[in-house]
Amino acid sequence: MDTAPRPGPTSRARIRVVSGSGVHDRRDDLATEEPMEIRLAAGGVSRTVAITMRTPTHDFELAAGFLHGEGVIKPGEIASIAYCTDEDVPPEARHNTVTVRLHGSHLPELPSLSRNFVTTSACGVCGTGSLDALRRRLPHSPQTDLTIPAETLLRLPELLRARQGIFGKTGGLHAAGLFTRDGTLTAVREDVGRHNAVDKLIGAAVLAGHLPLHDHILMVSGRASYDIMQKAVTAGIPVVCAVSAPSSLAVDLAREFRVTLVGFLRETRFNIYTEPDRVVVAQN
Repeated sequence: MDTAPRPGPTSRARIRVVSGSGVHDRRDDLATEEPMEIRLAAGGVSRTVAITMRTPTHDFELAAGFLHGEGVIKPGEIASIAYCTDEDVPPEARHNTVTVRLHGSHLPELPSLSRNFVTTSACGVCGTGSLDALRRRLPHSPQTDLTIPAETLLRLPELLRARQGIFGKTGGLHAAGLFTRDGTLTAVREDVGRHNAVDKLIGAAVLAGHLPLHDHILMVSGRASYDIMQKAVTAGIPVVCAVSAPSSLAVDLAREFRVTLVGFLRETRFNIYTEPDRVVVAQN
């Protein structure tokens, strides 16, 4: 019987606090960071496609979102997702190994994952295919008439922050939130990695059959990088907002695929880097 404990999203540690009032020891909550191996299986054949560092929550969504974002699977191709019980996986590692079984008798070709690779919690673009591959498999604009009032965007950061439960305990996690056009928060995912939080969010939509997300807004708690934009583009999300700055590649990708990219969304201001006409600003 497998009795190995399942890792949780937080871990405890003894720390020494030094402040102006003195020194004292206490216990503290840390955001858990552990590896997760993603295996792809079909027709009796299994292959490891990635190992990523993540916070152990919503692991199946993470696997589904990662594979979709990399162009490995399409919605509807997943038959099942489960923690691995293969004999080569020791009991203590089974909750860190996820097998995604596909319909069909053969594994797909993996041009964008031409080698097994490790992604850290900070880097989501490692091992991805070229931008040309992204152009070949995706339309160049979201199929939507979505427009968003500026007032709606300004509410998003506080709504997201209020739902960051694990961040409230640890102070060490990124978050991604999915909003409807009227600013209703429909889902939040947290992780030590920005890209993992987005993969979990999009993976939930993959498994629920809700893609493409043409009528939604993605909000991330940190900066907007290339890998965040790639995942948003593959999910059909037309508006991406970030608390911090975008990178130059993120702006280039948003411009090419006609995604509205908003940065520095804080308090009463924000910057629009691409497709500004989707944001309706009241004139004084």
